[in-house]
Amino acid sequence: MGSPAFAQRRHEQRTQVRRSILDATEALLLEEGEERFSIRRLVERCGYTAPTVYHHFGDKKGLIDALLDERFGRLARQMKRVPRGDDPVGYLRAMALAFLRFSLRNPTHHRLLFAPRAQPYEPPRSVQEARELLERAWMELWEQGRLRVGEAASAGQALFCLIYGLASRRIARPEDDWSKTGIEDAIDALLRGLVAEDAVLRGLVAEEPAKNGRRGNG
Repeated sequence: MGSPAFAQRRHEQRTQVRRSILDATEALLLEEGEERFSIRRLVERCGYTAPTVYHHFGDKKGLIDALLDERFGRLARQMKRVPRGDDPVGYLRAMALAFLRFSLRNPTHHRLLFAPRAQPYEPPRSVQEARELLERAWMELWEQGRLRVGEAASAGQALFCLIYGLASRRIARPEDDWSKTGIEDAIDALLRGLVAEDAVLRGLVAEEPAKNGRRGNG
């Protein structure tokens, strides 16, 4: 048996090999797409042999799944750290913002996750976990009778499409003059439309300006 120091070095070497292969995989997928991606092209890019790639990841599908799972595992961990608080609407809002901001900070990962697939594709566990966190927040509101929609799934799908659209557009057009509050405004507007009025954000969103002089003038 080797020494603890030897075992540590082996672990670090293995981690470095996996990281280098995954980084090269991500770069090639974004440059050329999944249909043109091959282990041969990957070997040329990363410098490791094909047997090394197969040893660590099994096959092409296992390689891509490992890449997405590693990248989006960070997102799931961030979402789990969102404070639960007392209000499920505020919690859901914070979770949606965490998901969207992760995509904006990691545009490469976002593009890779939603890139067209040559074969039927099931997202890795970390991505499903992030979605399930959002779905559980919606289900809590649904079970409390606080959603205006006919089924909880439609509310969850609406939110996910909004998050995806906001992130994709901003990533595609970073040079545009985006509003500093546009993301929060869009999510708040969706929640106002889907959640019963007496439940909407409960003070997490600023009250609308006074209308018709109803509020005091100082």
